[in-house]
Amino acid sequence: MKLPELRIGNLLPKYPIIQGGMALRLSTANLAAAVANAGGIGVIAASGMDLNELRQEIRAARIKAQGIIGINIMFAVSKFKETVMTALDEGIDLVIQGAGFSKDIFQWCREAGTPLVPIVSNTKGAIMAEKLGAGAVVVEGKEAGGHLGTLESLKAIFPEIKRSLSIPVVAAGGIVNAREMKEAFDMGADGVQMGIRFAASAEAGGADNLKQYYLKAKREDIVVIQSPVGLPGRAIRNVFVDKLLAGEDLSPGKCENCLKKCSHSFCIMKALDNAQRGDLDEGLIFSGEYIDEINEILPAGKIINDLVKEVEAM
Repeated sequence: MKLPELRIGNLLPKYPIIQGGMALRLSTANLAAAVANAGGIGVIAASGMDLNELRQEIRAARIKAQGIIGINIMFAVSKFKETVMTALDEGIDLVIQGAGFSKDIFQWCREAGTPLVPIVSNTKGAIMAEKLGAGAVVVEGKEAGGHLGTLESLKAIFPEIKRSLSIPVVAAGGIVNAREMKEAFDMGADGVQMGIRFAASAEAGGADNLKQYYLKAKREDIVVIQSPVGLPGRAIRNVFVDKLLAGEDLSPGKCENCLKKCSHSFCIMKALDNAQRGDLDEGLIFSGEYIDEINEILPAGKIINDLVKEVEAM
């Protein structure tokens, strides 16, 4: 099979593979640079970073990478505009935006000459994104890890969105191996975005015990929780999630006002930070539905090279 070409504005990666932007600090300069150097689009997860940290991560990725570097940002974060403008000032190649919808960001990116790629989960949102000037969209189904915009599968929502748009359409959610990549391309996807496969890579920023937890997790361990940002989220069941599902009071004693709107059911930034640092009992471990298809931690470059070879051989 010949891989499709993924052209977003004036950007053309060697391979049509976008690495998902996974907060907190799973997707930093090391991972983004490794993916970019292997021919994909590397992404730094900006949510949860302060502005100076984001600047340093972008600059570090530039030093390490000879390729395309983007950021992923949640609309839900309180310093949304400041974060986006910082990345644009640093000359980021593209911006991927999810967990809500912002009209203002289209103007900011247009003025900077930077392609914007919204994450969408329905046809209405995708059409609106194209009209406002999106360079491409990522269509994410319920199989994805983290915050979910739909409870419908990727295969159910993708075809209509693809038919409705003239810009590139990237498939995301439940894509872990070459077979699933090929299925996405057979549906007409111009590219794929993969999160958990790269979270379980050598360069990802998670603690070693977190990565080993990914390898031990089974599909029946994956549950959907309600995030304080107001969206469902897909995560691996652990002590923290069991407490949440049991209705225990996990509200934070001190609020850092990191989100525009928050239910205060728990502090999501703290929970994600705990997981990243390896405190797995008190951490929120976001994961895609097909975690059990990952059985080894590999360098990001090898992940990409192996996937490309397998898909091309099909």
